Amino acid sequence: MEGDVRAIQGVPMTEPIIQTTTAGSLPRSPELVAATQALTVAEDGFTLERTAEYDELAAQAVKNLVQRQLDAGITIVGDGEYGKAMTAAHDFGAWWSYSFQRTAGLALPPADAAPPEPARSAPGDVRLTSMNDRRDWVEFAEAYGDPTSGVLLGEPPFWPITTGDLSYRGEELIGADIANLGAALDATGQTTGFLTSLAPGSAARIGNAHYASDEEHIWAWADVMRHEYRAIVDAGLTVQLDDPSLAESWDQINPEPSIADYRAFLRTRIDALNHAIEGLPSEQVRLHICWGSWHGPHTTDLELRHIVDLLLEINAGEYSFEAANVRHEHEWKVWRDVDLPAGTRLVPGVVSHATNVVEHPELVADRILRFAEIVGPESVIASTDCGLGGRVHPQIAWAKLRSLGEGAAIATQRLAG
Repeated sequence: MEGDVRAIQGVPMTEPIIQTTTAGSLPRSPELVAATQALTVAEDGFTLERTAEYDELAAQAVKNLVQRQLDAGITIVGDGEYGKAMTAAHDFGAWWSYSFQRTAGLALPPADAAPPEPARSAPGDVRLTSMNDRRDWVEFAEAYGDPTSGVLLGEPPFWPITTGDLSYRGEELIGADIANLGAALDATGQTTGFLTSLAPGSAARIGNAHYASDEEHIWAWADVMRHEYRAIVDAGLTVQLDDPSLAESWDQINPEPSIADYRAFLRTRIDALNHAIEGLPSEQVRLHICWGSWHGPHTTDLELRHIVDLLLEINAGEYSFEAANVRHEHEWKVWRDVDLPAGTRLVPGVVSHATNVVEHPELVADRILRFAEIVGPESVIASTDCGLGGRVHPQIAWAKLRSLGEGAAIATQRLAG
């Protein structure tokens, strides 16, 4: 292909290469964002009424996006989460909020409803507090409240709550996502790609006014989302299970829990996720975890070493995680002490959504080679830490993806040398 980064770096085209991918969200075109903003909101207050014109625009946008990923050196492409409505220039939540449109049993709380009191935990009774009560946000309240600080949270979120039995109603929307990516793959001669889908534990972080317990709520979401997972896999695509809650929830528990209590807190979420993907071929399942894509200090993030063994209990063939931002880059060393299941691939982030600085390709190559030396190059797919769409300026995002492609080519050349 014209402009292939392997040719740029002098790597023979027949040489096996380090594969590259993204963590999902990529910058939407201004036209697509504007078209999304123009959609009518249904009576429920959060479902967007799509039009034939919008669907046609989205389909063409995915085709253009897939080609642009390939030109940047991305070898395992996605749809950029274009089927998940993003209506603001900085939107950190579309990966999650899209599920509201695909799930029955939700409703917006009354406009005059008082916000719930922040939950407090006790030993053996770990509870999620409110978003605004995160320990990181509380500790750095001055920075988060200062518009000149450069600390970004995106648009203020609004979440519905569960008010009835949950069920999946997104067949038409996931069908459109699959069709759009499939057409783009066909147009570019590709044979595989991936779509992202919300994991039950992350989905269940909205309020629950129906189920008797948090556990019942999580398992209900597992039964909902398994329909989407199956549809993606049956189409021959990889499903990426987005589950930041596995690591990120640590910061949303006050006071800070013990490691043992937090691991117990994760048990239901892991079991429910395994239930939701039961019967799916693991080679078509990718787990994505992160510590939240908001731009902030993240000093209260949990260390990966405390939960890595639990993550590997999830029946996925690929594990995507942050390994490039300055709070978590050092954790590549954790994988030296892990017995990776046979056939499993690591998908480390080697460029970050958390900085406007574009990583040098040589640094990207160094990061890739760290993992290749531990698990073998065939078991590494180089990626982004988290979604880039809505987190950094589009021009910067695409520069980062080109650096990712070039860095993978340099790593390939070194491995071949």
